[in-house]
Amino acid sequence: MTPTPRAALAVGACAVVALGVGPGAGIALLVAVAVAIVADALAVRHPPVVRFDIPQVLPRGLAYPYRIDITRGTVWRVAMRQPAPPDLTFTPNAGETAIEGSVLSFRRGRHEIPPTAVRLVGPLGLGSWHHKLSGAPAIAVYPDIVSARRLARAVATGRFREQGRRRRGRIGIGTEFDAVREYDDNDDIRFVNWPATMRLGRPMTNQFRVDQDRDVICVVDCGRLMAAPLGGFTRLDAAVDAVAALAFTADELGDRAGVVAFGNGVLRDVRPIRRGGAAVVDAVHDLEPEEGDADYEAAFRRVARHKRALVVLFTDLLDESAALPLLEAIDVLSRRHAVIVAVSTDEDLVAATATPPESLHDVLRASVATGALSQQAAVVARIRHRGVRTVEARGTGLPAACVAAYLETKANARV
Repeated sequence: MTPTPRAALAVGACAVVALGVGPGAGIALLVAVAVAIVADALAVRHPPVVRFDIPQVLPRGLAYPYRIDITRGTVWRVAMRQPAPPDLTFTPNAGETAIEGSVLSFRRGRHEIPPTAVRLVGPLGLGSWHHKLSGAPAIAVYPDIVSARRLARAVATGRFREQGRRRRGRIGIGTEFDAVREYDDNDDIRFVNWPATMRLGRPMTNQFRVDQDRDVICVVDCGRLMAAPLGGFTRLDAAVDAVAALAFTADELGDRAGVVAFGNGVLRDVRPIRRGGAAVVDAVHDLEPEEGDADYEAAFRRVARHKRALVVLFTDLLDESAALPLLEAIDVLSRRHAVIVAVSTDEDLVAATATPPESLHDVLRASVATGALSQQAAVVARIRHRGVRTVEARGTGLPAACVAAYLETKANARV
C-alpha cells in the first residue's frame, strides 16, 4: 500500500519516539519528513498525457472495446479510474498505467464521459497528486444498427424470410409514365389509355418505367405511452430499431427514406432522400418519450404535405381512450398515402393470459392483461376497418415484421 502524507508523518513521529532523540532533533526530523512529502508530491504535480481510445458511436446493447492509457509524463506509480454516467458501463473501470475493457449502454442518446481520475505517487512513495483529466469523447448510443443493416442486406440478397415466405425478383411495378403503345392481352386493363384508344380506334395502353425510387416515411410517436417497458427496453426503443431497419432496407432497394417524430408537437422532420438511412437513424437515435399525449393531427398534417408514400406509424394502442385521436386523424394520411400502423405486443401481457393461475394474484394479473389486450384488439379492428394495415409483433420481432409489410406493399404496387 502506498503511504499517504498523514501516514508518513505518523511514521516519522514514531521514529522520533523510538530513537529517543531530544525535542529539537525530533522537530527537525518531522520537518524533514514533511519536506520530503511535499517534494515527493510536487514531483508528480503535472498531469500526464492520456490517450482515449473510446468509440464515439455505440449500438445499443452491444459491447465495444475501449482503452485509456498514459502516453507521456513522469510516471512512478499510477492508479486510474474511469467514472461512468448512469446509463453507461465500463468493464473494468480501473487500472494502473492503462485501463482496457469494454463499454456498454442500453440507453440511446448522447452520453458525456466524466473526467478520468488519475493518482500519481511520487518517487519516494511518500506523496501523491490527484488529477482529473477530461478529453474523453462523448458517446452517441444508437439503436441496434448492426441487426438493422444485417436485415437490410438479407433483403437485398434475397435471403430475407418472414413467416415462411421468401422474396424473389423485382419488387413492385412502374409508376413513372414512359409511352403509349398498343394494348396487349397480357396488359392490365387499369392502364388502358381511353382518350388515345378513342382517337386511334384501337386499344392503347400506358407504358410505365419500372421505378423503385419510392418514398418511405416513418412516423414515430414519442408520447407518454411509448415509455412503457417492453422487456428490458421501452416501446420507443423497439420502434426506433424498426425505423433503422426500414431506412436501411429502403437504401438497399433504391427508395427514399424519411422520418417524422412527434410528441406534443413535431420533434424531428427529415424529408425522404435517396440513401437517407443514415440521416434517418441520426435523427431518431436520441428520441425520448415525452410526458404528455401525442398530437397525431399535427404530425399527420405535416406528413400529408409529401407526395404519395408508404407511411409507417409507430405508436401504442393499449389505451383505447388515448387511441381515439389517432382514429379521428388517420384519415388525413390514408386519403393520400399507403399507411401501416406498427405496434409492439407486450410479451408479459401475453404470458399473463397464457399461464395457468396459481394464486389470486395470478388471476387478477391475468384479468388486467386480458383487458389491456382486448382494448388493443378493439383499436386494431377499428383501424383495419378504415382500410389501414396494422403490424403487431413481439419485442425484437418488430423490425422484421415491418420490413415484411414494406416488401409486401411494394409487391402489391400500393406505393
